[in-house]
Parts: sequence; C-alpha cells; structure tokens
Amino acid sequence: MTKTALGLSIASIAWLAMSCGAHQEKKTAAAPSKTVVEDSGRTIKLPPDSLTLHFFKTMEATQSDLNAELMAPARVAATVVKSNGNTSQNIVLFDNPDLTASYTELLQHIINIREKGNIIRQKKAIAAQKQIELDRFKDLAEHGAGTGKDVSDAKTDLISAQTEMAIAETDLANEKTSIIEHESKLKLAGFDPQSLVTAKPDKTWIICEMPENQITKVKEGSTCKLQLNSYPGETFSGVIEKIGEVVDNITRMVKLRITVSDIQHKLRPGMFATVKFGVSEGNTLSVPRTSVITVQGKNYVFVRKNDSTFERREVLTGVQVNDRMVVFGGIKAGDQVVTDGAMQLKGISFGY
Repeated sequence: MTKTALGLSIASIAWLAMSCGAHQEKKTAAAPSKTVVEDSGRTIKLPPDSLTLHFFKTMEATQSDLNAELMAPARVAATVVKSNGNTSQNIVLFDNPDLTASYTELLQHIINIREKGNIIRQKKAIAAQKQIELDRFKDLAEHGAGTGKDVSDAKTDLISAQTEMAIAETDLANEKTSIIEHESKLKLAGFDPQSLVTAKPDKTWIICEMPENQITKVKEGSTCKLQLNSYPGETFSGVIEKIGEVVDNITRMVKLRITVSDIQHKLRPGMFATVKFGVSEGNTLSVPRTSVITVQGKNYVFVRKNDSTFERREVLTGVQVNDRMVVFGGIKAGDQVVTDGAMQLKGISFGY
C-alpha cells in the first residue's frame, strides 16, 4: 500500500508540473509580439520589448517666453557727406546711379518750387496793387475827376497781372507734379525724400529686405546689430527708421530703412551687410522642431500615452524660434511629444 500511495503521489506531482508548464506556455504565447495600429492610424501600440521602446525619445511640450534672433541680408545704400561748394546742402552718395539722378532732379525741383513760390507772391502783390488802382480810377470817374479810358486801362493792367499770376501758379503746379515722380522712385528704393534733403553729415542708411510674414516682428525705432563683410568681427549699431510701405509683388519682401551714425566714415555705399534683429514671440506653447511632421499640408505630433502607446495629434503651428516650434492648438503643456523616432511613427501611422 505504501509503494502504491507513493507512486500515486509522484504521478500527481508530475501531472501538476506538466499542467503548470502548459499554462505557462499558453500565457507566453498570448503576449503581443507585433505593432498594433488602431483608429485609422491615430493610436499606435508597440511591442513591449525594451529595444524597440528605447528607440523613441520624448520631450515635454512647454509654455514659456520665446526669444529669437532674425537675420536679414542688407547693403549700405547711401551716405551723407559735406559739400565744399554749397554749405547749406549736404551731398548724398547712393549705391545706385539712377537714385543719384532722381535725387539730383528732386533737389532741382525743390529749388524751382521755392523760386516759383516767390514769383507767385510777387505776382499776387502786383495784382492786388492793380485792383487798388482800378478801384481808385472807378471812384474818380464816378465823381467826374477821371475818364473812362483811365478805368479801361486799369482793367487791362489788372487782367494782365492776374494772367501772369495764373501762369506762375501753373508753372508751380507742374513743378510739384514733376517732383512726385522722383519722390516715388526714392520711396520705392526705401528712402524718405525729406530725410535725404535735411540729413546731417556722417549719417548712413542701410537697406535690408524682410519677408512680409516676418515684418510684424520688428518695430520702427527699435535697435539692431549689423555685421559687414568689409569689417569681419566688428559690429555696428543701427536703428530701424522706417518699415517700407510696399510689398514686392514677386519676392514678397518689404524694405527696411536703418540708420547708422558713421562718425569714422568706415561705411561705403554698396557694401554688403547682415542685420540681426532681436524679437520676442511672447509666452507661448512650443515643442521641439523635430517633433513636428507634415502630411498633405497638415502638421502632426505623436504624444506618448504610456510606455508602449503613442497617439497622433494634429496641431496648429506658428513660427519656428531657434530649435522650437510654436503650437497654438492640438496639445497642452506637459504632453510628452516624440522627438527621436517621429518619422518612423509617421510611416506606421499613415501606412508608408
């Protein structure tokens, strides 16, 4: 009996061991072993092996102040120097002969306008005097102290004076019309005609161009830094004097006029430069640039929900600031967005 009981016990233990082994094999076989894509690619579940999961790195979406430095190509467009022949009017040297011609014509028209203005004042004074004389002769004729011929001659003199005044006024109007053409050429080149005329010596103008979608980030009166190819390693300080009023139809660029005080006379028209503007995007939500992928014109990021699950989110993005991208919607601060491996998840999510 003892041997029989011992044999049954051994058989039971063996059966239990085999049964446990079979259950263990079933449990191992049931564990997920491949990537699962759900909800039209919006959710991705990866195998829970450390090698695969460690490949995907994440970084937190943050809400913070973003500051960047915009750079734009530029050139020295004009400088002001003293005139030896005319101390009342300084000379402006341009990097463009056409602008030099326009500015010269502008100055001549300004002189002509002043002269014609003086002539008109003289003609008005003469016409006023002729009117007084006519009124006097009329009064004399009414009281029998004058003749009709005197009145007639006075009328003729008045009409002649008024005609000469009208001609002078027409000449002045023509001068003012002609000056508009030259003012327009200078404005399109980024200059203010009045500022050119009244500019002091040692003043230099830098003209740079900026994309229209960036123009709201700079303001008139703010400072900027310039580096010129002719003076490597040296930095010049400038002030944004004017933001252009016209957007180029082809390049979609806007001209900025920057003034520099060049007391040492280092700058020459035609020199190339790079302008650096410090700009602030304010307190905004942002993610690393490598997190954002683009498919058919839409931007997406992948958010890590747990160790092995990732969720695709469509996001509304703004500008790129250094290595981060501004995000206006689609995620919130604290979300863990994928930085390394985003392109691989893109292929899995969209099926290519």
